Amino acid sequence: MEHIVEEKTFAQEISILPKFFRIRQRKQETRDTFTLELEPVDKGFEFTFVPGQFNMIYVFGVGEVPISISGDPRRTDLITHTTRIVGVVTKAMGKLKRGDILGIRGPFGNGWGVEKFVGKDVVIVAGGIGLAPLRPAIYQILSNRGSYNRVVLLYGARTPEDILYKREIEKWKSRFDFEVYVTVDRGTSNWKGNVGVVTTLIARAPFDPENVVAFVCGPEIMMRFTALELKKRGVSENNIFISMERNMKCGVGLCGHCQFGPLFICKDGPVFSYSQVRDLISKREI
Repeated sequence: MEHIVEEKTFAQEISILPKFFRIRQRKQETRDTFTLELEPVDKGFEFTFVPGQFNMIYVFGVGEVPISISGDPRRTDLITHTTRIVGVVTKAMGKLKRGDILGIRGPFGNGWGVEKFVGKDVVIVAGGIGLAPLRPAIYQILSNRGSYNRVVLLYGARTPEDILYKREIEKWKSRFDFEVYVTVDRGTSNWKGNVGVVTTLIARAPFDPENVVAFVCGPEIMMRFTALELKKRGVSENNIFISMERNMKCGVGLCGHCQFGPLFICKDGPVFSYSQVRDLISKREI
């Protein structure tokens, strides 16, 4: 029998083999969350992605972890990742310094599809670290602001100290063409803003339910209740998009770790319309 060797495509090699990136800057966002700006070790290498995609980040001698890309898609000279310490790999990442090297595979998955919704109102609902995967979509929308109608950000954090990108949020608030509402679950004596879960902001958010698209990212329970509140406002499930975070290992749909019913989060997602996953997301065993 003739032995046939299947030739790997360039795209397949990119998926399997990491590229090396150097930490150019590290910023502590909150007590347990930090942002890394990474530049390629290979000079001239350009990294392109669409908002909503993620990378597999490899810490040498520790392991690999999927992290959403949180930088500006117009920047091809660096990659930005905002990460919360939740396990062994992210803990090791949190100890890295400027100049340290990481391995990057990606980008993987689909995106928010921002460019498909020209002429619509856009409502962005983020909970906690969920603002990080949405930030590239915000950058893309604001860089093409004239192509969209109302643009609204509803952001919820646990406490004022847990708010991400504080300075940037203040800049966004100062824009006349971007409406930003921030709430916290638990206020402090110095907090003068909204108190309550982020879903409480939906009822008074200014948008046309007949001509709106919603991008939602946060804990799964938050996304479920956000979808319910949006539906109460008359938003179609087909116009609500959520980003799922599951235990991705390979990034290319081979290992099965991120299987979600008939879907693979890494390959078919991580962004799904709510109508695609409505019946799955409410089942605890999946």
